Amino acid sequence: MISCDNNLFTLKTQNTAYLFYRTPSGHLEHFHYGESIDLETPEAFMQKNEHLPGNAIGYGMEPDAEGKDLAGKPNAEKLNGPGEEVASLNLENLSLEMSTLGKGDIREPLIRLRQEDGSETSDFLYQEHEIYKGKKDYEGLPSSQGKKEEVQTLVIVLKDRNSDVVLKLLYHVYEAVDVITRSSRFVNAGQSKVRLDRLLSTQVDFQNHHYNMVTFTGAWAREMEKKVQPCEGGKLISSTLAGVSSNRANPFFMIAAKESTEEYGDCYGFNLVYSGNHYSVAEVSAYGKLRVATGINPEDFSLELNPGEEFQSPEAVMTYAKNGFNGLSQNMHNFIRRHIVRGTWQWKERPVLFNSWEAAYFKINEKKLLQLGKKAKKVGIELFVLDDGWFGKRNNDQSSLGDWQVNKKKLPRGLKRLSEKINEMGMDFGIWVEPEMISKDSDCYRRHPDWAVKIPGKPHAQGRNQMILDLTNKEVQQYLIDSMRRVFSDGNIRYVKWDMNRIFSDVYSPTLEKEKRESFSHRYILGLYHVLETLVGEFPHILFEGCASGGNRFDLGILSYMPQIWASDNTDAISRLSIQEGYSYGYPLSVLGAHVSDCPNHQTLRKVPEKTRYHVACYGVLGYECNLGDASKERLGEIQEEIALYKKWRRVYQFGDFYRISRRNLKSWMVVSKNKKKGVGSLFQILAEANRPDLLFRGKGLLPDEIYHFYNIPMSHNLKVFGDLINTASPVHIKDGSLPQDVIAKFYKLKGEEEDYRIRGSALCRRGISLKQGFIGTGFNEQVRLFQDFASRTYYMEAEEKSEN
Repeated sequence: MISCDNNLFTLKTQNTAYLFYRTPSGHLEHFHYGESIDLETPEAFMQKNEHLPGNAIGYGMEPDAEGKDLAGKPNAEKLNGPGEEVASLNLENLSLEMSTLGKGDIREPLIRLRQEDGSETSDFLYQEHEIYKGKKDYEGLPSSQGKKEEVQTLVIVLKDRNSDVVLKLLYHVYEAVDVITRSSRFVNAGQSKVRLDRLLSTQVDFQNHHYNMVTFTGAWAREMEKKVQPCEGGKLISSTLAGVSSNRANPFFMIAAKESTEEYGDCYGFNLVYSGNHYSVAEVSAYGKLRVATGINPEDFSLELNPGEEFQSPEAVMTYAKNGFNGLSQNMHNFIRRHIVRGTWQWKERPVLFNSWEAAYFKINEKKLLQLGKKAKKVGIELFVLDDGWFGKRNNDQSSLGDWQVNKKKLPRGLKRLSEKINEMGMDFGIWVEPEMISKDSDCYRRHPDWAVKIPGKPHAQGRNQMILDLTNKEVQQYLIDSMRRVFSDGNIRYVKWDMNRIFSDVYSPTLEKEKRESFSHRYILGLYHVLETLVGEFPHILFEGCASGGNRFDLGILSYMPQIWASDNTDAISRLSIQEGYSYGYPLSVLGAHVSDCPNHQTLRKVPEKTRYHVACYGVLGYECNLGDASKERLGEIQEEIALYKKWRRVYQFGDFYRISRRNLKSWMVVSKNKKKGVGSLFQILAEANRPDLLFRGKGLLPDEIYHFYNIPMSHNLKVFGDLINTASPVHIKDGSLPQDVIAKFYKLKGEEEDYRIRGSALCRRGISLKQGFIGTGFNEQVRLFQDFASRTYYMEAEEKSEN
């Protein structure tokens, strides 16, 4: 709901309120963002200004070029209405909806521009506003979508007091999911050129700074490391100049009260519907106020606008929850599923896939792939994905990107015949591509060296032996569309993994005019969006999965076109605990690609139990990226059982409500179906501690009065886990590592513990279940829980059918 009453703007969602006020001076003073409130007297919230502090700037009442003051009266008269004289107005200490440079507010500005005369001072004041149901698309940019009844829009028009340029602030309220989005649109309505050096998407000023900024940083193979920094003084900045949203600093971040936990505390979440260089800042002012802002990174952005031209910033997403990080996450998850992900796959269950990469790398041929396909089908795989190595002369990562023709030596009958054979087995067929890249050793580069992003006549710094195609060039955009159109039409392709394996360097485009090269990175992203908009529109049946060396471009912009993203090239389950939990703060499980791979893991060389690899991967879109050709009959049987169990619980995992449950020395996750009738929860051990026999499983999100059947799937244990300790129970000595030990272990398994209870939801969530005693080194039987390093347990909860009596 959006309303404006006596200059007070109120934006309300189901549980939150966002309030700001049009002051007599024409500024927009921010009052409140948080728990829902009503305000009858705006004066109670207004900043009080009697006298200016020393060393501060008074906004002043100096007349404009026509000799009129802010009220349109001769300058000698004072402004009427609540508040103080404008002469004592200190913008540096005012909570604002938007800020500029040059009039006393020296904090981070929302906008920075240069007039043709070189001046940089701007003074945007209220002109008019409009409120309407629904939301209009942003031209050239993806943005949130919703039915007319699901979203309401507020547009506030501000005009620079000393020129004819206009700034529009756009607000979109998604009431049902407690989300408000914002963006900025700059219009050069004057007669002269203007250079726009900064236009952020949102700005929120808080009355105090008693918060932490929570960001998610990292690198390739260790994405989304949660960092917590107190907002004490100065600036905290999370940004990237990688040319992509980047694994170094995801655009999602949080502002949280310092006492916040998963279940308690005021928490704010912010994100951008954008895939390029971003910038987020939390700045504590000299007066103890906190300003939070986010948008396109201004360090890599400058745009000259001619009269009549305009620029639209990406959409920023904001949400608030009073019930801690889990509450905030629920808001973000619901918003992304309902208003970012779209098309055929929005609510469709994602298939269990097999990816050929770790089974074959570049060494593929039709025979090997079909052999893998037969085993994949046998274990229950629904989608067979051919990864890198199928095109050009692609035998390593040093050639052929840009040459999107099938390698007939590897696939003599082409993609069409291979896809048909996979379909005959009963699986869908998918393929890997990396369209945005070009290899120096490629026919494409030899024909069009000017298509590569590089500075003519200067050495080029490559990444993964490849260069980036210049997507600011419309000819290159069309080449990608035509190339991918041919590939996606060659056979019955139902899935595409769209990769992008390097960041930007030596940025330059010969087709851009000199004054446009300063905004190259943004123009590249616009070119990419044009390509994706075209291809996704032409192939709506294809499930597109974004990938950029894993999570190097994991953002809401990509999710607007691709319903899921490969979370990380690191498939080690223990690493994935941190990576997937990091993503879960801002992104739902239905968009996270997660695979079971072989051990030792190919990224860490760590050995992790099979069940733990499976249990972790279930909290995402499950896939297998292991060598089924070398798998034992026993292992294939385990995979078959795993996939069957996942399919039973798939809708809960992919579209349920996810909870992180705070534990002292474990990871604990749970997901509950939307009707709260089903739940699945897991405990993950990192390093075992001696003499810790007790373990409690506590649930979240269940109906308090429902009776749930709580159970696990009992595991069997290889007796080799006991090593030489087995001799304390064996009538004959068994040497650890010996052939007899191998033979006995092959035919004799130790039965694991079983948990099976009927319990009310309130008891399960408030008190929890005391699980079977953990192994403490003094004995073992089937009532003892083996919970060694990297072990896991998963428990299932199903509401019992109520009797008709």
